[in-house]
Amino acid sequence: MKNLSYLLFGLCLIDKSNLDFSLFTFHFSLKTSSLFTLFPYLCTNFQHKDMKEIVLSGIRPTGNLHLGNYYGAVQNFVKMQEDYNCYYFIADWHSLTTHPKPEDIQQSARTILAEYLACGIDPEKSTIYIQSDVPETIELYLYLNMNCYLGELERVTTFKEKARKQPNNVNAGLLTYPTLMAADILQHRAAKVPVGKDQEQNMEMARKCARRFNNIYGVEFFPEPQNFYFGDHAIKIPGLDGSGKMGKSEGNCIYLYEDAKSIEKKVKRAVTDSGPTEPNQEKPEVIQNLFTLMEIASSKETYDYFNEKWNDMSIRYGDMKKQLAEDIVKTLTPIRERILEYKSNQELLDKVAKMGAEKARESSAATLREVRKIIGFKVY
Repeated sequence: MKNLSYLLFGLCLIDKSNLDFSLFTFHFSLKTSSLFTLFPYLCTNFQHKDMKEIVLSGIRPTGNLHLGNYYGAVQNFVKMQEDYNCYYFIADWHSLTTHPKPEDIQQSARTILAEYLACGIDPEKSTIYIQSDVPETIELYLYLNMNCYLGELERVTTFKEKARKQPNNVNAGLLTYPTLMAADILQHRAAKVPVGKDQEQNMEMARKCARRFNNIYGVEFFPEPQNFYFGDHAIKIPGLDGSGKMGKSEGNCIYLYEDAKSIEKKVKRAVTDSGPTEPNQEKPEVIQNLFTLMEIASSKETYDYFNEKWNDMSIRYGDMKKQLAEDIVKTLTPIRERILEYKSNQELLDKVAKMGAEKARESSAATLREVRKIIGFKVY
């Protein structure tokens, strides 16, 4: 049949992850009978020009979220939902390196899930799931382990530190922690991963896993995930005990679930000194920590008021701590109320976890089908 020139206008592509639609126009010459043969290919192989980048972050369920987690990460996770295709997972498999009690595993995961929801992570905008609900992760973990070498895993700084801290429990899970982390990331072919400095070497291992797989099989399948930093929005929350970073040690942190009385008591006990000895004196670390907390939790006017009191040597730490506690309580009270609400609704938490698992498994299974095909295994 004679070649004809066709103009196809208004062809819609659907991206399953966010159900966006894109219209485009293209012009080509083909035989009339080829149009229907080519159409399915076009529908599945043109990339959506507005597809959001995939961002992934995981947290081990080792306890409740605290103020450092909220201001340092979770607050940014909430904002990222609008600009990225976000996967937030609770890394319960990673927690097995410390042998948690069986009865604590599900409860700990549900605790983090409730707190994520209370902070504003929306399961309709993001994929929130529990790591062990996605068995495909372990299959990819196996394949990536086959391409990693003992020497490079033993050189990972976090492994050496963990081995030093728990010499009686240097298990294989600790050694291959970076490979499981790589599987977490690569199964969704994530482009960016928010990480702290302690995870930078593990991220380099994830990139190495992606690069090595591609090189071994002569493909360009896995993207190399990049570290994602919040830039000007990155906040390091100091501890109340005078240390540089808020953690979960006794007396050092404020948990999101805590009530006003508990928060006031902890802030009151925050480490200070005897006060400035000269005007405009540089603040020692323990005092700067308090001012950093106030800069984050209080208004600019409040911060400026107490900063001036420091500079003119009239500061009263008791007044400062009282105001700081009030401002933290004001921020955390609505979050605490939502935490209690979500924790009391196990049916809702189960529904959110199931929905997240289904979305995560759809993404992971699609990756694994391609991986099995590339390696040479039967595709289910």
